[in-house]
Amino acid sequence: MTSAIETRPSLVQRLRGLSLEAIGFAVIGASGVVVNFALFWILNNGFGLASLRSNIAATLVAIATNYLGYRYWLYKDRDAASRKREITLFLLFSGIGMLIETGTLGFTQYVLGLDTPFEKLGGKFLGLVVATVFRFISYRTWVFKAMPELEDPEVVQEAELLLAAEDSRSLAN
Repeated sequence: MTSAIETRPSLVQRLRGLSLEAIGFAVIGASGVVVNFALFWILNNGFGLASLRSNIAATLVAIATNYLGYRYWLYKDRDAASRKREITLFLLFSGIGMLIETGTLGFTQYVLGLDTPFEKLGGKFLGLVVATVFRFISYRTWVFKAMPELEDPEVVQEAELLLAAEDSRSLAN
């Protein structure tokens, strides 16, 4: 009688994987933040575009660069069977994150009256922090889904038997 092998990783392994994922998310996110803040500053202070419009334009460019990093580096091993679904969900959750960020900036500027360039950056930063937590949870849960694991012991046992039979055939030849 063959015992089924546990395919589910331990809690420590899952936490280690999550922390490595969070670090990768932070690296890509940091590059997006640089793009976002630099473009915001240039559009708002260099070209005189209104702060909310500058924020939306800068965030859209950062969303595009972040998608490339997430899809082709951090989540390259995740299920990409339905790219249309993935991109749609990515844009949906990124858009919600953009609304969180822009809403926070608008609140700090128009309700609290914080209107200097550095106060605007502070409002933008606060919104970005809240939006980043939302995006991390959304992306890993719904957009870049992990490949399904085999958890059925019967399926695992059958696969092991097939592999053992294949090994014995190759040894016989």
